[in-house]
Amino acid sequence: MSFLKSDLVKRDEVIKDECEEPEACPCEADCEQEEGFDSYGLRDELVRAISRKGFETPTPVQRKVLSSDWQDRDLIVRARTGSGKTLAFLLPLLQDMRLSERSPCLLVLAPTRELAQQTAREAEWLTRFLDVSVVSLVGGLEMSPQLRALREGAAIVVGTPGRTRDHIERRSLRTENIRCVVLDEGDLMLDMGFREELESILDALPEDRCTWLFSATMPPEVRTLAARYLEAPLTLSLVEEGEQHEDIVHRVYQIPSRRRFEGLVNILLWEHPRRSLVFCHTRLESIEIAQRLQDEGFNAAALHGEMTQRERNAVLASFKSGSMPCLVATNVAARGLDVEGVTHVIQLGLPDDCETFVHRSGRTGRAGNEGTNLILLSPVEVGRFRAMLRTTQMEVEWHDVPDPDRIQAVQREVAEEKLLSDEPGSDGVAPYLEWAEDLLERADPKVLVAKLLSALNSRTAKGYNLSSDLERERERRKRSASRSEYPSSGRARGARRPKGTMTRLRSSQGSVSDVGRVLNALCTALKVERCEVGAIRLKGDHVMVELLPLALSRLEQGRSVLARWGLYPEEGETPRFSKPREGRERRGNRDRASRPRGRA
Repeated sequence: MSFLKSDLVKRDEVIKDECEEPEACPCEADCEQEEGFDSYGLRDELVRAISRKGFETPTPVQRKVLSSDWQDRDLIVRARTGSGKTLAFLLPLLQDMRLSERSPCLLVLAPTRELAQQTAREAEWLTRFLDVSVVSLVGGLEMSPQLRALREGAAIVVGTPGRTRDHIERRSLRTENIRCVVLDEGDLMLDMGFREELESILDALPEDRCTWLFSATMPPEVRTLAARYLEAPLTLSLVEEGEQHEDIVHRVYQIPSRRRFEGLVNILLWEHPRRSLVFCHTRLESIEIAQRLQDEGFNAAALHGEMTQRERNAVLASFKSGSMPCLVATNVAARGLDVEGVTHVIQLGLPDDCETFVHRSGRTGRAGNEGTNLILLSPVEVGRFRAMLRTTQMEVEWHDVPDPDRIQAVQREVAEEKLLSDEPGSDGVAPYLEWAEDLLERADPKVLVAKLLSALNSRTAKGYNLSSDLERERERRKRSASRSEYPSSGRARGARRPKGTMTRLRSSQGSVSDVGRVLNALCTALKVERCEVGAIRLKGDHVMVELLPLALSRLEQGRSVLARWGLYPEEGETPRFSKPREGRERRGNRDRASRPRGRA
């Protein structure tokens, strides 16, 4: 593939919208509606494929990339998930590709198997008139079909970093003709620990290639990678720090700490989502939540990274078809999954960071559809979440978890709407009409309907009483805060703080300088309150942390979450705490006991 200068209009190096102020161009909306894909000088084969797919106008990110001076240069694009990034990089890169190309010339790297396979499917329909082959190189699937596809010749290679590096090392993927590599969701690939694989792949590619980086955020790790492998990149940004997705409503529900699952059940009954994606922190938690939801009568399944590809494909197919409307997932589904019709994202507990919160919420409200992002927090998590939101411009609604009486009122409205809106002959009603007429002739209609409603209601989940637990927890926190403010009234004189175990946390990000970040990571990963973490001592590239028994017992389970913060625990020695010398106390008691008592 040769990247030649085409007749696309060159713009400034940092691309800006033609009308920066809405009022400066009152016809802006009309202009955008009239600007179709054929306005960018795309080759006929691409325009035909787009037209057949039913797309008429490009999305903002597609317009910016197509209008930019992208030829023969590196590119950084910042855009939200679900904004149409796949076509934004495929269209320009396919513009000058030779027909019937057989050697790999375009490489696309994606963080997850699902996203890589989704991108490959997009490339397949887009190149249907170019006679160009596409191959997907992902883990979890057999190597032999991928080897066969590479031998037969594929111009476009889409893969995950691990499997792509395997093929390069096997020399089954030849890289000498690759003219451009696209790093899709670059921030997530680094978050998932693919830095070594990415560097190995990029080092194996020709030096005169183009490198395109698509990333919703630009944390330090991404900037470092870009500085090393991208030369004078053109930067296009369609997001601002903390910007709120206008099609998503963010809502917080406060739930009791020890009744997280019951709170989830109440929210599902209250919100009544048509298709929901529930995010958990760990694989075990996702499996447990999905199983308990099934026991409660919900049609739910789990999705996590340790499932086989066949299992994941089966679960996703059921979720996309709507036959299984509730998917409980780990962060493996936080980005890259493009499922139409997800009405609700539900985040169970405090997310690892603000970026995770944003990208999880991006699974709904896609392609112009409205969505709802719910986050279920305990009172102890509320303060940390408010601190997390300080750097954003998001508007968040705050609510307490609803109780059964409010839930039943909503369930009644939903049931009445369904019963009263159905016309005879729809939804399988017709076969029962004759039976209904016979029953109405033999029974009092009011009593008959009441019995049917009673039977219907007995099979419906009612929810849990949680308000009293929530209020008690809030009161405990208020009393605890009061004792912290006046310590002399909260602890008896001479009472000692419980002893903890000192643990070493290694950092993968060099020197550690933020105690607050370490504390937030520990409380989030171990699901404990601040009082379960003792002293934190920064020691250059590692941290010494005192963990009390509850936190220490959850350390192994929280390792994967800590790793996402760049922290890796190693058990150290139990610290020596300053404490009263027991021998001296006993001697003092004996001395006092041996003294003669004074006279009254």
